[in-house]
Amino acid sequence: MGGVSKAPYDGFNLAFHVEDDERAVQSNRAALAEHLQCSEIQWLNQVHGCEVVEPDSGLALMSADGLYSTRTDIACAVLTADCLPVFFCSRSGDEIAVAHAGWRGLSDGILERSVEKFNCPPDQVLCWLGPAIGPQHFEVGEEVWQAFQGQSLNEQCFVKRDACERLGEHDERWYADLYELARLRLMACGVRQVFGGGFCTFADQQRFYSYRRDGVAGRMASVILLRA
Repeated sequence: MGGVSKAPYDGFNLAFHVEDDERAVQSNRAALAEHLQCSEIQWLNQVHGCEVVEPDSGLALMSADGLYSTRTDIACAVLTADCLPVFFCSRSGDEIAVAHAGWRGLSDGILERSVEKFNCPPDQVLCWLGPAIGPQHFEVGEEVWQAFQGQSLNEQCFVKRDACERLGEHDERWYADLYELARLRLMACGVRQVFGGGFCTFADQQRFYSYRRDGVAGRMASVILLRA
């Protein structure tokens, strides 16, 4: 909502890589920083991996999909438009993290890597699941199904849909639940307090960008920061 980006990115697109006008993205990012009352935001070159890094003092653009921080001078941000943003903080309020968790990142351990960064034990970490594509709309194929095989705790997160014909070939499809995948994986590594979920970026066109829905779309930022 808001922002100065024009269609199809209207209005508050925060990503440069989607071919939006660069000046519009810069304006939107400046407005976000002003709203946060924080002049420094660490952005990432996201690669659908499981690397978690700490903010760079010069705000260099690092290739990673998670940020962990104990700093009060730099906000940490990830961009999404269907993938799952996950927020982390310690109960004591002195450690934070945020992760971009698509199916590849979830399968490869982005959430576990984020928890491992914390100095406190996992049961002292709180998590909140931000807006992502919901299980009624996240249709996946064999590649995604196979990525989670052998991880028995995840099998309940897939609902097989009726067989369909794609390009003249039999193609099995499933609906995957990113929220439940995240909850189970966080609990498996010792996190006991997981909140949020229940959004659907695909279904809620008024509030959220969705790459699956629109093809060409802006990106939302999920931002976490410590106050001094």
